[in-house]
Amino acid sequence: MHPLTYIGKLFFGLGIAGIGLLQFIFPGFRPVILPVSAEATQHLNFLVYLTGALIVAAGLTIALLKNVKIIALTLGFFLLLFVIFGHLPERFANHPESLGAWTNALKLLALSGGAFMVATAYNRKIKKTAVDKFALCGKYFFALLLVLFGIDHFLYTDFVKTLVPFWIPGPLFWTYFAGIALFGSGVALFINFKPKMISLLLGIMLLIWLIILHIPRASIAPPADNGNELTSVFQALAFSGMAFLSGFMQRR
Repeated sequence: MHPLTYIGKLFFGLGIAGIGLLQFIFPGFRPVILPVSAEATQHLNFLVYLTGALIVAAGLTIALLKNVKIIALTLGFFLLLFVIFGHLPERFANHPESLGAWTNALKLLALSGGAFMVATAYNRKIKKTAVDKFALCGKYFFALLLVLFGIDHFLYTDFVKTLVPFWIPGPLFWTYFAGIALFGSGVALFINFKPKMISLLLGIMLLIWLIILHIPRASIAPPADNGNELTSVFQALAFSGMAFLSGFMQRR
């Protein structure tokens, strides 16, 4: 097994576990899990904590154990249900034409795909069942996120360039550069173009963003942020792991 596969599984599992842990620290569901306000779930703490516990357990199992196919598949479908029954109704009812409004739905779809990627990457002899075949779509869930987030960099340039750390010159250049890199990486994953090289470069890029962008922003986030920047830290870690995994997926 290639070392990047182990690293990818570890990063993805820890990122998922971190997102689940935040459900015990901040009120309500994390917006990436369910798009409802904390006030709307104040009487559903049992479900919030149960969901968090399941996600933490699945994430740690994926990160630390070897035979994780069943856990990864279960997590993939579990997160996909939140996309279908939680995010999609909300998105179709409120400004479905706005790509920016789809951010959390796309992230959760990609994280669901990440779980499927783990299931396939660690089981090279894919069975011919419908579940196993569907799991092979996980990479494309991630690729879709990359393509659309790349487009976001050009649609919401004024906002994205404010995310570039102040000590890095040329924020507009890096905004466009990142957009092209994300879009190109997503297309490459879709067509299986040089997957190992693309996965390595993409994983390193996302890991750099985690270190120079997401962690510093989370460290200075005010209480009113409600843990959103911390959520972004764990998402970035999971996405970096998924990038490393993506170069070693089974082909259809």
